[in-house]
Amino acid sequence: MKKPIAITGIHSISPLGATLEESWASYQNNTHCFSEKEEILVAELPKVIKDDIDKLHQSDTKYKALDNTTLFAIYSSRKAMEQANWKPTDNFGINIGSSRGATQLFEEHYKAFLENQKVNPLTSPNTTLGNISSWVAHDLQTKGPEISHSITCSSALHAMLNGIAWIQSGMCDKFLVGGSEAPLTNFTIAQMQALKIYSQNKSSKYPCRPLDFEKKRNSMILGEGASVACLEYGDSKNALANIIGIGYATEILEHHASLSTNADCFQRSMKMALGNTKADDIDIIVTHTPGTLKGDLAEFNAIKKVFGNNIPNLTNNKWKIGHTLGTSGMLNIEMAILMIQNQSFIPVPYIESKKPKQSNKIMVNAVGFGGNAVSLILEKPNC
Repeated sequence: MKKPIAITGIHSISPLGATLEESWASYQNNTHCFSEKEEILVAELPKVIKDDIDKLHQSDTKYKALDNTTLFAIYSSRKAMEQANWKPTDNFGINIGSSRGATQLFEEHYKAFLENQKVNPLTSPNTTLGNISSWVAHDLQTKGPEISHSITCSSALHAMLNGIAWIQSGMCDKFLVGGSEAPLTNFTIAQMQALKIYSQNKSSKYPCRPLDFEKKRNSMILGEGASVACLEYGDSKNALANIIGIGYATEILEHHASLSTNADCFQRSMKMALGNTKADDIDIIVTHTPGTLKGDLAEFNAIKKVFGNNIPNLTNNKWKIGHTLGTSGMLNIEMAILMIQNQSFIPVPYIESKKPKQSNKIMVNAVGFGGNAVSLILEKPNC
């Protein structure tokens, strides 16, 4: 990287809560956030956040036709912008990704079409993926570039890559980046079940078990939420963390949802992110590991290939909040920032791990269908 990129604001809504303080407090206990929805385990937003989203939904006539994916993004973007003390006149760019997009609205509109052979006039604009960032731009009254995309589960981290590229090119001074996902619909859950990766272990204390390489079955569970960060060029006094390394890679597919045995894409993305940083300097890796048999093991194999016998402490939050698909990478970034701020380690409760001496340099991973891996390294400011 030419120069570190500062993260000066971050906000999320997730099963953990709606502030960094709430998220940190939730990480201090070993209780997961799963509940049953029509006999299926999911990780939903807390009621107080749902109430806030409903208020936003009713606050503007135009917002009444928007999907939760877009509403989540608007809500978190407002808060992140406030934290970073940005103004609309700053003319910043926006890139918010999503794996599934407007799941609820799409399913409702398609159902109505099957029943009536007619659709609402706003069906197309309100279900296209591009409506997320464009509505955020409208809400914040910005005039900078706005981008929406889906790169499945690495969407949020690809948004960070895009923001960094725009900033380093000199075309934009600031970028609002993140992911938003509202996948807790019957059809979306059924799709994950059809892949045979969804957890059926309701009686377990930890029904989703990322980084458990002794598990005998897939254990992924879906969660919902949004997370948005503010990126700025250079050393900012207000930096929560600095991005000092970026890496990305795509591997040749053997199957639509495949990842090679040793996750070649992750090996390349992690090596690229390290750059001139010594592997031994990485204190923690926040893994992507969604709780699947092959996916978890492939990423771990890649980590062993890159770090050899000196593997950093590994952690993950999907045991607690499930897989939020396109948002997951940014929630991993938030987790890393919390560990940097508190100089502490958030462990996975069923995994034995030593507490690192420090939490100054943390690698964050994400990958999606298609083998699109991203790795970022965050560093404590003034480290």
